[in-house]
Amino acid sequence: MADKSDLVYGNPLVERYSSPEMSAVFSNMTKFSTWRKLWIALAKAEKNLGLDISVEQIAEMEANVDTIDFAAAKAYEKQFRHDVMAHIHAFGDVAPAARPIIHLGATSAYVGDNTDLIQLRDALGIIRQRLLGVIANLRSFALEYKDQPTLGFTHFQPAQLTTVGKRACLWLQDFAMDLADLDHVIASLKFRGVKGTTGTQASFLSLFDGDHEKVKELDRQVSAAFGFPASLGVTGQTYTRKIDSRAAAVLSSICQTISKFSYDIRLLANLKEMEEPFESKQIGSSAMPYKRNPMRSERMSSIARFVISLETSPAFTAATQWFERTLDDSANKRLSIPQMFMGTDAVLRIAINVSSGLVVYPAVIAKHLAEELPFIASENIMMAAVKKGGDRQELHEEIRRLAQEAGGRVKRDGEKNDLIDRIAASSVFDLSGGDLAELMEPSQYVGRAPQQVEEFISAEIDPLLNADGGSIETNAELDV
Repeated sequence: MADKSDLVYGNPLVERYSSPEMSAVFSNMTKFSTWRKLWIALAKAEKNLGLDISVEQIAEMEANVDTIDFAAAKAYEKQFRHDVMAHIHAFGDVAPAARPIIHLGATSAYVGDNTDLIQLRDALGIIRQRLLGVIANLRSFALEYKDQPTLGFTHFQPAQLTTVGKRACLWLQDFAMDLADLDHVIASLKFRGVKGTTGTQASFLSLFDGDHEKVKELDRQVSAAFGFPASLGVTGQTYTRKIDSRAAAVLSSICQTISKFSYDIRLLANLKEMEEPFESKQIGSSAMPYKRNPMRSERMSSIARFVISLETSPAFTAATQWFERTLDDSANKRLSIPQMFMGTDAVLRIAINVSSGLVVYPAVIAKHLAEELPFIASENIMMAAVKKGGDRQELHEEIRRLAQEAGGRVKRDGEKNDLIDRIAASSVFDLSGGDLAELMEPSQYVGRAPQQVEEFISAEIDPLLNADGGSIETNAELDV
């Protein structure tokens, strides 16, 4: 029998992909209990600064932070068409002695905007920990495979060699750039604080009989109560929507990096050089039992694309605000901001899972190297022959001719690359089998890739991880 929840649309980000921690940040309970905490903090600060608010009123409010009657609040909202007033009345019902002083001097944005900023801060913190987990995993992977030669690809065509670890550093570098951007957004995040109807604090100045210092101190005390060292110096009725736009931009950037990472894994899976973790009972295809589809990387690509597409909503919202405020931001924020965070949380958890269990197949990599290295090594072979007295121009023409013949054999006939055999048999080259075998050693063609891995991680990645100081979560279990 169908459950009631099965009869209406459910958000897959909540039901399948995002973590319970991230979903909780944007839950109704978190939102509306934070509203009540904001009303309590405001009352406490107003009492501290001399307004007639009793200890009993504050105690009554504190006793009812989590006793939210959502049905009553919905009924009030249907009557008032105003969500904040609905919750003020619902709070007043369970804290009747405090009813006269709840929301004293404040506007709706006091609870709405400050709660949004608390949610942003907490959600950004979760994203940061996830991002560190991916970085830590890829650091270990890069060091493990720093010396493993592999074909580089430009235009997805074989190019000069790199190493598996060096390629992982390309991913690492992008993630590290995202972390720097994320840290900047977190460090510059300020509270809206206590600013009043159009941001002038006029109502509070009236409450405190024109005492500017008390109004400033009220703002400071409320901001400090929620862990914000500073509030915005100026606001309209709302905090500037540039804050949402900046947060959206960094989430989009992280998802751009995730998408690139996931596409590379999917391409390497096709080449059978590397795979994401594949569980013993996992089914790759309902019709083709042999398949090992990169479903986690595909899911990363899919959700990352969704988050990237959402970045435009906060950007357009910031671009279309009127003067001190307009309400066309509200419905959009309810949709775009939580879903961007939950989507980014989801792809980072998948990235942690994938990066903690990447499987490399050196034998397949070696096979592909053997197929392409004779072409890539041709210049080195020519230079070795010149050192033995050969004519550079004659050697160049001969190796060009032999490479064309070998390439045709590979492409036309599906045979293996026999360029080295042709060179060994050519009278133009004076190179022994040993000479040629030495020239075909892949490690000669990776340049400074191993050293670059070590230097990059030592100089740029380790300081990031060491600066965190806490434990970094490097494993993530996925339910589906």
